[in-house]
Amino acid sequence: MSKIKPAQGAPYARIMGVGGYRPTRVVPNEVILEKIDSSDEWIRSRSGIVTRHWANDEETVSAMSVEAAGKALADAGISPDQVGAVVVSTVSHFAQTPAIATEISDKLGTGKAAAFDISAGCAGFGYGLTLAKGMVVEGSAEYVVVIGVERLSDLTDLEDRATAFLFGDGAGAVVVGPSNEPAIGPTVWGSEGDKAGTIKQTVPWDKFHGGDVSQLPLDSQGNVKFPAITQEGQAVFRWAVFEMAKVAQQALDVAGISPEDLDVFIPHQANMRIIDSMVKTLKLPEHVTVARDVETTGNTSAASIPLAMERLLATGQAKSGDTALIIGFGAGLVYAATVVTLP
Repeated sequence: MSKIKPAQGAPYARIMGVGGYRPTRVVPNEVILEKIDSSDEWIRSRSGIVTRHWANDEETVSAMSVEAAGKALADAGISPDQVGAVVVSTVSHFAQTPAIATEISDKLGTGKAAAFDISAGCAGFGYGLTLAKGMVVEGSAEYVVVIGVERLSDLTDLEDRATAFLFGDGAGAVVVGPSNEPAIGPTVWGSEGDKAGTIKQTVPWDKFHGGDVSQLPLDSQGNVKFPAITQEGQAVFRWAVFEMAKVAQQALDVAGISPEDLDVFIPHQANMRIIDSMVKTLKLPEHVTVARDVETTGNTSAASIPLAMERLLATGQAKSGDTALIIGFGAGLVYAATVVTLP
């Protein structure tokens, strides 16, 4: 007989509020074309991206996160001192330790909330949401702030024709709290590490630590390039279109939701062609609102789903109480999909 007292959490969890922050600088394709041999038409046809946001020196990972999380807390009607945990998904916080979540938690005024970072690329928001749901139901935190934040402009090789136009910066956040009815469905998640090389950092950090600098890539001016994100575009596209549509369908199935029951579809904002292909493969009805934030925000990795969610609600394209399918997928290769009720 176990002597451990059972957890006393909420019966279910829900997203209570959402907030976003987009850097003030808007970067059109023309700026990208200054360093690559391409065209505005090519970029639009291949990705659907017209503009993206790039952060300035003051718009740090921490600063953008605090702005987005503050808006999410206000939207949820929750004060910072009620927050029991802060979960931050990012690949662009460059200090190995401590976790940037601890600084963000302190700046938000949460007191002594648990705080930690996760690295799950473009699936990071889904991973964080799943962890937050578990905390609320298990009882280790009544309210959890989940943040997806990236400064991918710091990890972009502007001379790489295949990726220079893809990435943007920003932060999206949600507050997860108790619910009397299911509002965050079961998560279908996983990884395919045998494909890890299809999206990766060009050079690991340890190559800069006593390594042979002559082995590092150089830019057109002969300077050592800072590590950047690189990918095998066609392999990633095929995987996202065919395999992730299956994962999205599984998320609908385990939630007991049919495509006809959906109001909103919020996929990771990687590429407009991927989004369109997934909509077609899933056979989503015409009434389902599809997030297409990638057009003006670019690929912001872990931030893309909450940013797209925030914009849909702010513009009235989606409304509180709508049933939404969300799915993130990216480097690892990792993925996470679930059905949620919008705040």
